[in-house]
Amino acid sequence: MTVVSRTTSTAAGGARTPGGGPVRRAKPRGVTIAGIALRTPYWVFTGALAVIFLAPLVWTAVASVSPQAGTNQVDGWGLGNYETLARYQAGIWRYLFNSAFVSLLTVALTLAISFFGGYAFARFRFPGKNALFLLTLAILMVPYATLLIPLYVLLNEVGLQNSLVGVALVLTMFQLPFSTFLMRISFEAVPRELDEAATVDGCSSFGALWRVLLPAVKPGLITVGLFSFLAAWNDFMAPLILINDTERMTLPLAVSNLRGQVQGVVDYGATEAGVVILALPCIVLFLLLQRHYVRGFMSGALKG
Repeated sequence: MTVVSRTTSTAAGGARTPGGGPVRRAKPRGVTIAGIALRTPYWVFTGALAVIFLAPLVWTAVASVSPQAGTNQVDGWGLGNYETLARYQAGIWRYLFNSAFVSLLTVALTLAISFFGGYAFARFRFPGKNALFLLTLAILMVPYATLLIPLYVLLNEVGLQNSLVGVALVLTMFQLPFSTFLMRISFEAVPRELDEAATVDGCSSFGALWRVLLPAVKPGLITVGLFSFLAAWNDFMAPLILINDTERMTLPLAVSNLRGQVQGVVDYGATEAGVVILALPCIVLFLLLQRHYVRGFMSGALKG
């Protein structure tokens, strides 16, 4: 009987906390006119930016399959422009392989060097560390095109001119300053106590680096790798100066040469098809790695 009365009184009086007081339920947050008015400029601005950035890509993709006079696609919609690109000189697959080889080699070299370089600058003390770091960053101040001719002469002396490996080495050199800087702030954002705890547990310096620090700086590594890939995949200037063999051209250089292959007349259809093929890997990689990309940039922002 007592149990029933307590249950009834509780149900009548509402829910209560263990201390006997009433439970305060959070009121649902409604959408107000003032909130909508404050958010509307943000929505309009971001929507306009999305249209500005996406419209050229959509227009290029549509134009690459639409009928155009003076192209291989004149009757209806189809893939005639892609067929022209596939048959151009050495073929699209050869140029895709060249671009992929240069890009992946650039990413591998950049990741390896910037990883150990950032670790050294963040964790070790040695004479001239800051001066050496500033000297590394100073490469960013040198115009890209001004170094290509001296590098062409240097690569010719060592037998790497007109070589995909030589192009990858040049692109790696220009990616290292920013990549080393990003890896340094990524390592500095990781507390030193993790290194010390791993050492106490019996890890060597390399073991602590591999097992503890590497997972902690993975967003920074992904950001460096994505930046390196995008720069190497889309680079036009270095292959233009260093490559003179049509079999070793990268895809951007091949698409540029395709534009004026017939008496200087621009083949817009094949060019647009080449732009679509160039853009697809970049878009897919960025969408897949976007979360890690943002975390890599924010890794050093909240340090301390």
